[in-house]
Amino acid sequence: MIFVLILLPIAVAILALLVPSNRWRPWLLSITGSAHLVTTILLLFFADKQPQNGWIFLDPLGKVLLLGISVLYFFSALYTAGYLQEHQERSNRIFTAALSAALGLGTLVIFSHHLGLMWVAVEGTTLISAPLIYFNQTKRSIEATWKYLLIGSVGIALALLGTFFLAFSAAQSGNTATLAFTELLTLAPKLSKPWLYAAFILLLVGFGTKIGLAPMHTWKPDAYGESPGVVGAIFAGGVSSIAFLALTRVYQITLAAGEMAFMKPLLLFLGFFSMFVAAIFMINQHDLKRMLAYSSVEHMGILAIGLGLGGSLAIYGTIMHIINNMLTKGVLFMSAGNIQRVYGSKLTPQVRGALRVLPFSGYFFLAGFIAITGSPPFAPFVSELTILQGAFSTGQYFAGAALLLLLMFIFLGMGKIVLSAVLGSKPTDFNSSTKAEVKISAHEWDHANPLSIRNSSLAESIDSHRLQTRRHKENFFTVTPIALLLFIVLLLGVYIPEPLQELLQQAANFLENKQ
Repeated sequence: MIFVLILLPIAVAILALLVPSNRWRPWLLSITGSAHLVTTILLLFFADKQPQNGWIFLDPLGKVLLLGISVLYFFSALYTAGYLQEHQERSNRIFTAALSAALGLGTLVIFSHHLGLMWVAVEGTTLISAPLIYFNQTKRSIEATWKYLLIGSVGIALALLGTFFLAFSAAQSGNTATLAFTELLTLAPKLSKPWLYAAFILLLVGFGTKIGLAPMHTWKPDAYGESPGVVGAIFAGGVSSIAFLALTRVYQITLAAGEMAFMKPLLLFLGFFSMFVAAIFMINQHDLKRMLAYSSVEHMGILAIGLGLGGSLAIYGTIMHIINNMLTKGVLFMSAGNIQRVYGSKLTPQVRGALRVLPFSGYFFLAGFIAITGSPPFAPFVSELTILQGAFSTGQYFAGAALLLLLMFIFLGMGKIVLSAVLGSKPTDFNSSTKAEVKISAHEWDHANPLSIRNSSLAESIDSHRLQTRRHKENFFTVTPIALLLFIVLLLGVYIPEPLQELLQQAANFLENKQ
């Protein structure tokens, strides 16, 4: 089953390159997603106990990530089938192959228990995901793709150097140099401390770049903003979570070495700084997808804070929040993608009255906002509350208060953007393609991207192309997956099934090295 989960998506990616039909090729993703989810459920809940040794096996933390990734990809694949049916004018060969291969490589990261193999798989997801950003084939999307590749490559290079330092820390302590995760856990108390410290910092910065922690987050707003909504869901919910799993491997080794005091200030600083940056850049933000990118920065910061706080409650809440954030980001990005296609824009001066224009996606987007900002009765409220309880129960009152304050500011910042988009009446020029709309769009596009190079002619050319395209509509496959994801997010906020609760508790114990 393990090799089916890893190799099947890669085989389907190769098949997608060979299938000539632009119409039927996207359905390969649905087949892959269904097979991956069914195999995952069989492996987690019905298969015999797997051996916990070697380079490739599934540990308790990996089980939680595998389930979350598989569920997100399944619904994303169904959505993609409907999305690509409305883009028959553009070849989806590379897009379909890259999306399928990304699942296989992401699954390999989850199963990898050799840090060298894990690094190769993480780098593979970086390279294979790049074509997904460029699907819209605009000048801004190619700029976002190159920014993602360049910044991500620097980060992953630092992670490789940190991986070498980790192996060297074992050699310096008189042991055989190794990158096997289980062996490093056993050797952790004997590792050379200076080399271990250097390795942790490099890996934190390296994988932190892939995760999108500030200040290494600068690729996120552009990549998420210029790619299709489903790609944003895969990046924010899947790729970032996989990179976070890679960081937890290093966290466990350093924790087993008795160096929590060294890790804690670094994790808390990056976590709180990420939330602070997200709060600042949400103020007067006009681009819905860039707003969601900063929301991803925020929630990656929350995960880093959960690790930094330590303790059973905070760690349990952190693992729960990985799943909750993953599924909720799927709701938000896919509904935002629907809104952008119907309005032909993702800027709030043009996107107004979405509740009136889109009978489903407007409400999904509003509900997703309520969920992701930690409001009851949705699942992120439960996980964020658990992290807060972990902070206060261990006497870390300042950290808990700071987390609450930043959550409040982010709620207000996101609320202003979301409510301005979903409430009110639709724009009077919604069905027109006037020159005045083009000029406003160009100005607002520059205003929505304050850190990008200002170029009105470029923005006008992009908007002109947008205005020449037909208006899209919601369809069954672009609505139903979002509704089902939202239902799961609501369900997990009210009731956590016992099998899932057991998986979460086992993962928390494993992350704390209690097994």
